[in-house]
Order: sequence, then C-alpha cells, then structure tokens
Amino acid sequence: MKRLLLSASAGSVIAAIAMVSAPAYAQGEEQADEIIVIGQRAMLGSALAKQREADGVQSVLSRDSIGQFPDQNVAEAVRRLPGVNVLNDQGEGRFIAVRGLDPSLNAASVNGTRIPAPEADTRAVALDVIPSELIESIEVKKTLTPDMDADTIGASIDINTTKGFDRDKGFVSMQAEGSYNNLSDTISPKAGVDFATRIGDDIGIAGGFSWNRREFATDNQEMDGWTETDEGVVYAEDVEYRDYDVVRKRLGGSLSLDYRASDATALYARGLYSKFGDTEERRRLIFAIDPEPASADGDTVTFSSEDDRIRVRRDIKDRYESQTIQSYEVGGETETDVWAIDYKVAYSLAEEHEFRTQDPTRFQRDFEEGDDFSVMFDYSDLSFTPFTIVSGGAAFLDPTEYEFDDLENVDGLSEDKEWNLQFDIARKFALGNGEFQLKTGGKARLREKSYDLELQVYDGFDGDYTLADVAGTQTYTLADLGAVPDRGLVRAFNAANAGLFELSDIDTAFESNAADFAVDEDIYAGYVMGRWSDDRTTLIAGVRMEHTEDTLTGNLVELVEEGAEYNGEVLDDDAIFVTPVELEKRYTDWLPSASLKFEVADDVLLRAGVFKSVVRPGIGKIAPRFLVEENDENEREGEFGNPDLDPYRAWNFDVSAEYYFAEDAVIQIGGFYKRVKNFIVDAEFEDGVFNGVAYDEAVIPINGETATIKGIEFNYAHALTMLPGLLDGIILGFNYTYTDAEGDVLGRTITLPAASKHNYNASLGYEKGPVSLRATAAYRGEYLDELGGDADEDRFVQNHLQIDLSAKYKLTDNLRIYADFVNLNNEPYLAFQKGPGRDRLLQYETYSWTGKVGVKATF
Repeated sequence: MKRLLLSASAGSVIAAIAMVSAPAYAQGEEQADEIIVIGQRAMLGSALAKQREADGVQSVLSRDSIGQFPDQNVAEAVRRLPGVNVLNDQGEGRFIAVRGLDPSLNAASVNGTRIPAPEADTRAVALDVIPSELIESIEVKKTLTPDMDADTIGASIDINTTKGFDRDKGFVSMQAEGSYNNLSDTISPKAGVDFATRIGDDIGIAGGFSWNRREFATDNQEMDGWTETDEGVVYAEDVEYRDYDVVRKRLGGSLSLDYRASDATALYARGLYSKFGDTEERRRLIFAIDPEPASADGDTVTFSSEDDRIRVRRDIKDRYESQTIQSYEVGGETETDVWAIDYKVAYSLAEEHEFRTQDPTRFQRDFEEGDDFSVMFDYSDLSFTPFTIVSGGAAFLDPTEYEFDDLENVDGLSEDKEWNLQFDIARKFALGNGEFQLKTGGKARLREKSYDLELQVYDGFDGDYTLADVAGTQTYTLADLGAVPDRGLVRAFNAANAGLFELSDIDTAFESNAADFAVDEDIYAGYVMGRWSDDRTTLIAGVRMEHTEDTLTGNLVELVEEGAEYNGEVLDDDAIFVTPVELEKRYTDWLPSASLKFEVADDVLLRAGVFKSVVRPGIGKIAPRFLVEENDENEREGEFGNPDLDPYRAWNFDVSAEYYFAEDAVIQIGGFYKRVKNFIVDAEFEDGVFNGVAYDEAVIPINGETATIKGIEFNYAHALTMLPGLLDGIILGFNYTYTDAEGDVLGRTITLPAASKHNYNASLGYEKGPVSLRATAAYRGEYLDELGGDADEDRFVQNHLQIDLSAKYKLTDNLRIYADFVNLNNEPYLAFQKGPGRDRLLQYETYSWTGKVGVKATF
C-alpha cells in the first residue's frame, strides 16, 4: 500500500494524521492508497469526511483541529464548530451553547458514557474541567436516532479519547508551554504527553496526561438595586468594585485498552480522570446606599450621609474549589456477517468541593449624619461607573475606621454519580434494492446527586479587629479602591485568633440546612429502530421509551425573627425551624424519530430529521428546598425549589443541504424548528402559598407555556489550493447561526434564557511548508440571562466578540514551536438591564489578553 505525504505543516504532526479518501475508493475490490495530510488541511479534510459519512446532522472536531487553536479546554475547542458558542467564566470558556440555546439543553458524554455535572444546581456540564489535549475527536450531534439518549434539545456532545487501534502506527507526543496574562503580569506553565501503541496485532493501548497551572486576574464591577426617584433620577443602591486574582490548575489523564479477542469480538476498558482546581482571591469595595440622591447633574449623581446612612464595606474572599470528572467503562462488540451486539457497563462520578474557604472576611464603616461624607457616581459609560469621594475622604481611606463585621467559613460538597448499563443487538437483511438493519436495545442510567453544605457564620469578635490589622494593596486597574484586606495577613490573623470569633448559631443553622438536598434519578430506556440504505439513500426510523423515577429529599427551612408569630405563638427570640421533605415522581415518555440522508449527486447531500426529546429539569430546581425568612412584621420572603416541574418536551425538525464543491471544501445550509412545551424559568411572585408554605415575596422556578425555536445555519470551509504560488496555502472558514427562540410565561412573551439570536465563527488560515498561521473570531450575540419581576428588571448579557491568533513553525519532522494570543481585542463581559430611562449596568468584567509560547515533539 502506498503512502503519499501531501503536506508537512506545523499541525499536530503524527497526532494530526488523517486518512482522507473519496467515497469511490471504498467501493473498489482493492484497498485504495492512503492519502495522508497533516495540519490545518488535515483538520478540514478529516472533519468533512466524518461529517459526510454521518447519518444525521452533526459537526466534527478532530484531534488535529483542536491542536490548531489556542484553546485551553474542551468548551473552548468546541466553539469553533457551526452553530456552537460558549458561555465564559472569568474570561475562559465553560459551558457550551448550541444554536444559541441554554447549555442545560445539551447532553455530554465521554466515549459514549454520559458525564454527570460537578456543580450542584445544574445538569449542564462545565467542560472547562477537561483538558483539550486528552481528546481524539468531538462530535456535536444535532439530530437524534432512537438508539441515542433523548435528553437534548440543543445537541448531544460526544467526546472521544484516543484508542489503541485509532492509528496504524504508534506515536508519543510531548508538549511544554508557558503563557502570560497581561492583567496579572505572570507566567503560567503547562505540560502534557500522549501516546498510542500496539502489543502484537490484538492489543492496543492509548492514553495521555496533561497538567497546567494558569494564573490570571479579573477586574470587575457589579451594581444592583436600580431605582428611580419621583424626579426621574435613576441610580443604583448597591455598587461593588471587585478585584480578582485567580489560579487555576488542571490535571487530567486518560487510558484505553483494546483487545481483539477473536475475528468477531473486540473488548475494551477505558477511563478518564480530570481535576480542575480554582483558587480565587477576591477583594471588594462596596457602597450600600440608603439615601436618595442629594443632587444630580446629567449622568452624575451625588449621595450624602446627611440624608441617610451610607455603608462602606471592604472584604476579601479566600476560596479554593475543585471539580473532578471521572468516567470508567468496560464493554465489547461482537459482529458476524449479519449480527452485531454491543454491551457496556460504565460508571461516572463528578464532584465539586469547596473547602478551606473564608467567604468573606468583611470590614465595615457606616457613614451617618454628622460624618460629612458624600460620594458621586458617574453613569455616563455603561461599561464602568467610577466613583469620586466628594467629602469625608480621610475617614473613607483610613483602615482603622473599618471594624470587623462578618466571617463565613464554607465547606460544601456536590456529588453526582451514575451507573450505566447498556445492551444493543442488530441484524442485517439483504434486500434486492439495498440493505435493511433492525436494531433494538435497552439502557439503565442509575443516578445519585447530592449537595451538603456546612457554613459557619461568625458575626462578632471578642476584641479589636480592624482593617488596619490586615491591610494590603490592590491589583485592580480600573480605580483606586484604597486599603483592601491582604489574603496572607487575613489567613494568619484569623488562624491565630480563631477562638475570639463569635458564632451566629441562627445564621449557621439556616445556611447549612437551606442548601442541602439529595436526588436519586433512575432512567430506564428501550428502543426499536430500522435502518435502510442503498447507494444514495439512508433512512432511519423508530421509537424510544424513557421511564424516569425520581426520589427527592430536602428541607423546609424557616428563619423567624423575634416578635414574629409562628404556629400561633409570638417568638421571644430568633428561631430556625427545619422540616425534612421527601417526594417521589414517576413519568414515561415515548419518543419517535426519523432521519433521511439522500445523495443527490456525488458532491451534494440532502438531510432531514425529526425527533421528539425530553430534557429533565435542573436538579437544583426540582430539589425540595424551601427557604423562608420571616421578619418581626410577619413578612415572609421565600426561595423555593419546585418538585412539580415538568420536563422540557420538544418536537425537533431539521433540514440541510451540503455541497462538497472541491477537495477539502464545503458549503452547507440548514434550517431547524423546535416546539418546546414546559420550558423553565425562575419567576418572582408576591402574596401566595407554595406547597403549603405562605410567602409575601418568593422566587420560584416554573414551567412556561409553549416556546418555539427556529433558525438557520450556514457553514463555509475551503482550502484554496487552486490559487497560484504562495496563495494556495490560504484556508477560509465561516459559520453563522440565526436563532429565534421565544416563549410565553406569566402573560409575557420572552426570549428564552441564554438564547442568542446571532452567532458566528470566522477563521483565516495560512499553511505553506513549515509555516501555519490562523486568525479566528468567535461572536455570541446578546441574550437574556435572568428573568426579573418585570421586563425592566430582566438581566441581559451584551454581545461578545473574541479574536484569537495562532502561529506554528515546524523545525523538523518531529518538532514544532508555536505562539498563541487569546482575547487579543480585550473583549469584556457585560450584563445590564434595559431601562427604563437608561441601560443599567449589572456586571462588567475585563480580563485583557493572554499570550502563549510552546514546543511540541512527536515521535
């Protein structure tokens, strides 16, 4: 067999090898020559080949393509695909959004095994936990067949690690990197190794290891309590300036063992372990403003302590949080001429553990009548609101004026475990005009998710403790905050004086009981499907049944102030009442689906698909946690979980056309329509009763009515090899998604939360000889983040455009160097309300750019 090397660019060298062959080759009696390409073209050719062969609407990201971008985790890598973008956390991609929809409407798996969610309150998997170096390919499947889990409306995201038989020859690849964040002015290291090898003809071993430590900074401002005076002056009652320094560590490893037990049977054992550690130091300056403005002039508003109290807080958050994802599976495949049997047992575990956290250690100064303190805010720029101390500056800056107010020690553990048992059997039937396969199978997913919080609240100190005892300096670049707590000094002082802090039994009991829950969720599924195909047509149809059984436990926690009435008695002291709650739910869904692929011509494909899906409510939303605070005027404010929530149920329709007009080139366009019943939002209520609990004000997750999601997708990718001379190294890529997602809830028509109307990715690449260059832009449009009490209080996130650059140079056949620049345009994060009167800032974060240089060797 001949092997022809077409290109030797600075792609992922051996690890990036892709075998690209035209469909006609596979029809010949003899095996065709393997045409091997490396680098950006390999990425494009490999991805298009897999996309073309897929039965449904899907996009593929290969190992080589992951290596072509300056991405730090799986979430950032996937955003390059058509219709895909990410929601960031402190400037780093975390949750995947498909077609502009909420990440909780996706499903994620590793090697076909569902990944549970580390975070307590959501089903969405934070994929920044997984290093991108461990991944062989990522498939984003936007239509479902009956043999797939049906819990998705956005997409099913399948992450595949390297397997022992993925390549004809073994390899070892090693990488070392250093990155620099402009805002933190620090260097961060990264290293990794991955390999694949064979022992004889029947045993394959593959795996990898990755470690990195990233240090960066974030400058943030948050505002809340927007209100308007009778004179029409708009202002915020709470203004915070947040100074973050963050250290994130990722440690990941994967291992795959494959064994060909016979010509008919292949067995495997696979595992993935990934741990993400996040150390966050946050210093804050907070203004809590009680008076109305003393004066206003255009965009500037001034407040005076002579009118009412102005509280100023300076505090520090010292938090360590780890997230772990583990996935292990054993199984096999047995194939004969007409029979195919798949079987697997898998176990997954996700944890989030916040411990040794002091959040916050707070110091406070109340400026009141006679203190002659006034402060002015300038609202002219939506991105940032600066402050000016008009009078009382000496006291404002004096750290001895700020006395200890509050310390909270946090230890919280979220655990999400799932056992997965799966069996599938299929038989082929030769027909005169094609081939028919009948397939059936069953699956059990047994899940346990829980959250346990221990939070100690200290609201007093037996002695003198002021900010002056622990004062340090800021790293904040947007304003001069004055003295802020120093983490090292706070740790030392709090440890040395631990016995002097005064525990608040009431607040400790409330917080520690309020958050706890446990949910057992068992899903039993079965399906039957048929697949008919001939030279040009593939038709798949069938039905899936999923039966869900939930056991939900939590607490009704009531904090009742002194002087309030409880069960007919007036309380002499503040009191906590904790009542355990346990509920059960059962429901069954029948989920038909059908998909069609038709090859109109050798280079033109048409696809269509329809399927019904069910997405279960977020665990934190259905957990029976009922929190009520009652003041001495018997006013009850509540925050409730809602065990009665129905799951999202959706009919999904997709059509698309693909034109492979040249080698390594495609133009495709598609449309989608989804009709969703029971979409879920958090809503604010007044004067009601929920699950037997009365309230005056409450936030409760509820089902909306019916939502419709419709849109179009466009994708263009092209290696311009037909151009003359140096120009034949240009590679273009552009994809765009338009999503119109609306639903009715509480008499309002809203855009569905997290649904962006416009999303696109653009790339300009160049690959010639040893040089590989790429510029990319990822755009996510404005979206509704949270539903407020009315339209004026809805929280929106501004559109986001991030530009990245990547350059690689091949020194030898086995060695390359590279440089990446992330967020070159210093794009911030901005959340706001839309009036009335003016757009109102809620949150602004800036991260600056990060540069990376590295070397990769492959043998």
